[in-house]
Amino acid sequence: MTEKSLIMQSEVIENKIFLVRGKKVMFDRDLAALYGVTTGNLNKAVSRNIERFPDDFMFQLTKDEFENLIFHFGTSSWGGTRKLPRAFTENGVAMLSSVLNSERAVQVNIQIMRTFTKLREMLSAHKDLQKKIDEMEKKYDHQFKIVFDAIRQLLEPPQTKKRKIGF
Repeated sequence: MTEKSLIMQSEVIENKIFLVRGKKVMFDRDLAALYGVTTGNLNKAVSRNIERFPDDFMFQLTKDEFENLIFHFGTSSWGGTRKLPRAFTENGVAMLSSVLNSERAVQVNIQIMRTFTKLREMLSAHKDLQKKIDEMEKKYDHQFKIVFDAIRQLLEPPQTKKRKIGF
């Protein structure tokens, strides 16, 4: 793969990682699309090897979680889904490489693992920076408080304004 396609694929993967039950996960249908297989075939391979996927590697969404997910996306782009989706943690995605034995699955798995690692490093760097700012603020007098407050605002994720519906 070229550097450009790896970067693009990394961005695609980042957009497919969600927070469910306090864990970063990827859904079966997104993984299937990345691996170039049907969701049904991916789930069959998992079911044949279910002992490799304990609850901290993979879990099935509840009906409420699934409805919330559909509501989050605004439309039912999940089509005629008959079964509740499976959510795979980072460990579960790694385990998929032992279940799906194609060259594409290996390459996609490598890229997914790199993306998870990148996200973890970004979060760690953010926490380290916040800690350093707190330590610096303790050392300097109150005249720098405005500077530290401004830096904290830059570190916080932007809050999106909800638009009112109607007139």
